[in-house]
Amino acid sequence: MTIPTITLNNGVEMPQLGFGVFQVPDDETEAAVTAALEAGYRSIDTAAVYGNEAGVARALKSSGIAREELFVTTKLWNADHERPVEAYEKSLELLGLDHVDLYLIHWPTPARDLYVGAWQGLEELYAAGRTRAIGVSNFLPEHLDRIVGLGGTVPAVNQIELHPALQQRATVAANDALEIATEAWSPLAQGAMLQNPAITAIADRLGRTAAQVILRWHLQQGRIVIPKSVTPSRIAQNLDVFGFDLTDADLAAIDALESDGRTGPDPATFNAA
Repeated sequence: MTIPTITLNNGVEMPQLGFGVFQVPDDETEAAVTAALEAGYRSIDTAAVYGNEAGVARALKSSGIAREELFVTTKLWNADHERPVEAYEKSLELLGLDHVDLYLIHWPTPARDLYVGAWQGLEELYAAGRTRAIGVSNFLPEHLDRIVGLGGTVPAVNQIELHPALQQRATVAANDALEIATEAWSPLAQGAMLQNPAITAIADRLGRTAAQVILRWHLQQGRIVIPKSVTPSRIAQNLDVFGFDLTDADLAAIDALESDGRTGPDPATFNAA
């Protein structure tokens, strides 16, 4: 299976559909990532705070897949905004890699006001060729404006919570205006949208699962998605989303489901260290 790619603003190609390991315990991560790689995923998204970078490493090492075929993302945690290079080194050690393909600031934590310095640290890593691309996660338009206003590197990706119940239109518009790719975490709203009547009606008509319909909605609008599961059958199902299309009416019906249904923290107020 060939997964479509998105060309980031620095020319790097990133698989449009990847596998996330948020909330997967380290001792379950190797099996989950192994199942994903066997199903055909080649993009894996982890983070320092998940505590499972070592589990990802075990799966990557045992897979036998060439490094150049893989796209690995990890993230700088809030407590490390003042030492991004050292935190990156620690993530590399845990991942067993000499570089990651995409390194993100996990949250802006605006009340702590350290994300500008953190971004400059990521720019140093990128300028030294130590990561193929740098970006941010959970940044709102005002956070993007501040780091872009420095006049240096524009983030390649902004990874945000995005699903039918939380579409973050203002942030997506800001990403588009700055040529920043939008990547959706929690693309299925942690399962909260899987019983929605509008979505299940589309799924029944197409002979697809509700999850497949939601992922297809993301993909047809040009977003990168990283669904998570620890069940091999669902991992495979979530990748089987390239053999059908949603109609304009289907897309509009899902667009109409916006309800500010946030499942994670609000980036404007989340300031955990």
